[in-house]
Amino acid sequence: MQLGFIGLGHLGRAIAGRLLDCGHTLTVWNRSKEKAESLEATLAPLPCEVVREAHIICLCLFDSAAVRSVLTQPDGLLSVDLKGKVVVDHTTNHFRDVTSFHELCDQAGAMYLEAPVLGSVVPAGQGALTVLVSGSEAGYRKTEPVLAQIGKHIFYLGTPGLATRMKLINNLALGSFMATLAEAIAFAEKVGIAREQVLDILNVGGGQSLVLNAKRAKLLNEDFSTHFSNALIYKDLHCLQDLANEEKHPLFTCAVTKELYARTFAAGIDGLDFSSIFRLLKQG
Repeated sequence: MQLGFIGLGHLGRAIAGRLLDCGHTLTVWNRSKEKAESLEATLAPLPCEVVREAHIICLCLFDSAAVRSVLTQPDGLLSVDLKGKVVVDHTTNHFRDVTSFHELCDQAGAMYLEAPVLGSVVPAGQGALTVLVSGSEAGYRKTEPVLAQIGKHIFYLGTPGLATRMKLINNLALGSFMATLAEAIAFAEKVGIAREQVLDILNVGGGQSLVLNAKRAKLLNEDFSTHFSNALIYKDLHCLQDLANEEKHPLFTCAVTKELYARTFAAGIDGLDFSSIFRLLKQG
C-alpha cells in the first residue's frame, strides 16, 4: 500500500522502517531532510506532497504545535484535497488540541484518527507497540490492517480525545516508575550493592516490569542514547497536569515526577533517553 509519513524522529523513523519492512511504499516528509537518509522511501519536498498517492497519511511529531503546523501551514496537508483520506496521528498531543485536529480534518472531508502509541524505538521496529485509537470507526476499520503491523495490541476507544487522555495517563505510570527505579538503583549502589546485582534483584522483586526489562541495559551501562527523551516525558506530564487542572483533580506523583524531569533541561540532558534521570538521582 502507498502510505504518506510525516515526522522522522526516533519513534517516527522506527515506525516508518517497520512499515517499509511490511512491504508498504512510503512518501515521507521531515523538517530535517537528513533524517530520511537510508530509508527506502520517496522524500517529498513539502508536507502536502505526501498526500498525492496515499490514502493513509501517518504523523509522528514532537507535539501539537508541530501537528498544527503540518496541517495548516500554506503547504500543509489541508492545502490540498483530503476527501476520503485518513490522517493517522501517532503524536502524543495535548488533549485540547487533538479535538481541534478532528474538527479540521472533518471539515476537509478527511477522517482523523488520534493513535498515540505505548512503547518506543525497539518495539516499534518489531511491530510490538500498543496503539490507542480514537475517532471515526470507518477510519479505524480502514487503517486497522496497517495499525496491526506496528502494534501487537490495539485498543479502539472511539470517542475523540480518549486515546490521548489514556496515553497521558499511561505516561504518568511510565515516568514515575522510571524515576522510582532510577532512585532505587542509585541508592542501592550508594549503600554498597553492585548495580548489576541490584538490577537482578529488582527484576524478580518489586521492580519487575516492562520498564525495567526495556531499560536494564541502559541503566547498567549508562548508555542513554535516545529512544524516548526526557523532553518528551516532561511535555507529556505537563499536558497531563493541564488535564488534571481542568478536572480539578489532584495528581500528586505527576507533580513530583514532572519536576524531576524538569531538572534535565538545566543539566543539559533533556535530549537523552528518559532513563538518564538515573544520572541526576545518582548525584543525590
